[in-house]
Formats: sequence, C-alpha cells, structure tokens
Amino acid sequence: MRIGLTYDLKDEYLAAGFSADEVAELDCAVTIDGIEVALTAQGHTVDRIGNVTGLTRSLAEGRRWDLVFNIAEGVRGLGREAQIPALLDAWNIPYTFSGPELLALTLHKGWTNAVIRAHGLPTADFRIVADQDTAEGVDLPFPLFVKPVAEGSSKGVSAKSLVCDRTQLREVCAQILTTYRQPALVETYLPGREFTVGLLGSGQKARVVGVLEVRTTAEGDRAAYTFANKQDWKKRVAYDLATDAKAQAAADLALASWRALGCLDAGRIDVRLDDQGEARFVEVNPLAGLNPESSDLPILCRKVGLEYDRLITHIVDSARMRMVSGQRASGHA
Repeated sequence: MRIGLTYDLKDEYLAAGFSADEVAELDCAVTIDGIEVALTAQGHTVDRIGNVTGLTRSLAEGRRWDLVFNIAEGVRGLGREAQIPALLDAWNIPYTFSGPELLALTLHKGWTNAVIRAHGLPTADFRIVADQDTAEGVDLPFPLFVKPVAEGSSKGVSAKSLVCDRTQLREVCAQILTTYRQPALVETYLPGREFTVGLLGSGQKARVVGVLEVRTTAEGDRAAYTFANKQDWKKRVAYDLATDAKAQAAADLALASWRALGCLDAGRIDVRLDDQGEARFVEVNPLAGLNPESSDLPILCRKVGLEYDRLITHIVDSARMRMVSGQRASGHA
C-alpha cells in the first residue's frame, strides 16, 4: 500500500518559536523514523505528509494514499487531535486509529469521565473547574488531584497536583487556568497502585496486550506519574508487568472502557486503585505515543514479546480490516 504518514514533529515547532512546554507531547524524529522503517519493512511505500498544514497542502496538490498512518496530536484548540481525521473523512481516505468524534471527546478528560460513568464504569469523583469561582465551590473531600483537562504526556501534572487543602486547590487551579488556558480537572485522589493497560484492535475484537504497573523510584514524584517522571523515566520510574488479581481487574476495566468509547486499532488506558483497592478508570490514550524506546505502549509490548515492527503491523492490519469491511472510521457500520 501507499501509506501517508501524518505527525507533528517537535523540532519543527521549536524552530518556529513554540516553547518546549507547548510541544512536549509532540513527536521526535526517532518516532517518525521508527514507524517509517516498520512500514517499509512490511513492503509499503511511505509518504511523509507532516502536520495538518502539510496534509491540507498535499490534498490540494492532488496527492492521495491508500491509508494514512496518523499520529498527529495537533497544537491548537480542544479539537486539535480531531483535525486530521476530520480532513481525511472529508476526502474519504482511510486512516489508522480513531475518528474525529472520539478524539475530540477523549482529549477532554472530564467529558470522557462522564461518558465512562454513563456506561456504568467507575472513575474517581470529579469536578471541572473553568474559573476561580468554580474552584471555591468544589465540594469533594481532600486530598484531591488537579490537572489540565485536555493535555497529554502528563503536561501540567507535578508533585503539586496533589492538593490537601483549599489554598493549594486555589493555587493549582489558577496556575492551570493561566498557563494552559483551559479548565482544570479536579478529582478525588486515588492513592493505590497505578497501571497502564495496552490494547490492540477495535470493538469486540479488541484485546488486552498486557498490564504495566507504573511504580515511582526513590528519585521520582510519588503522588502520580508526573511530567517530570515521564521525562526522566529511566531514573524515576520502574515498569513491571503485572498479572495478579488487581492487575486483571484493571485489564477488565480498561477493555470495557475501550469498547464503551469505541476506540480503534491500538492505545492505552490508565487505571488506578482507590483507597479501597478498587480499580478506577483514569484516562484513555487513543493516540498513544509510539516512540520505539520511551513510549509506554512500545515498552509494554516489548515486555510481552511483541516487538515494535509487529506492533505497527497490528495497527495497520486493524485499520485494513475496517477498510475491507467498509466500516466508517468510527468502527460502526
């Protein structure tokens, strides 16, 4: 197949004047190179397209592809991850991973929690804080956990995200509202074990690849999987495959959530245990990082014996099944 590759390359945005924090969740050249090598090894011809601007220009020039492998996160607005899938839908070009409606929903962690709860699946209790007056009215018991409502790669999550009183809550909400210009998600703090669950496939054919327990070392922030922990993961984080009963409960919850949301092809769902040891949905990553060395999903796959090239093959095969069956990008006929 002739496969187009859409992505947001971090170095290009830095060269254009974006700050390091603004581009923190965008991809490095090693990720683009790794995907291209894996696709080429499968016999495909790869055409690098780039970001939404590159895609727009390419479409206007008449370039077309049998499939687009899309990992573009976008940089502006709460619908930024949906921009490229929406364009591809308009041009009737198949692509990997979920459609615009799913990516627009799941970038907003509060709305996603509401949908997960509507399906009878457990999350932490939460409130969405869009201004300081709302922060004053939060009625959940402390301690609480506060993070931006629509950022990936743990942007905006630090040791200060765990707040123990009203003063701290007020300060962290103000920092998020000012820095990220978006609401804050305030949740009941989940103090138990943290898991990230890898998933492959779509709908009833989706399956759990494995469950990775994320543990903080003595050098890391202990409250959560913070941005600092992710950036210095070799020193601050330990990843272990988990197969005990609690890990299985996390896997069951993740798979049920993946299917309830209608996520496609591959991704991750984060789950954490509450103070009673019960698994609760934390967030979904339908555009999970694919850095061959440092992203959680490739790390998890490597630990279960699924090498990177095979992971990319599974993603393409899942999207190809959708093409053959004539299903829409949403996975529904």
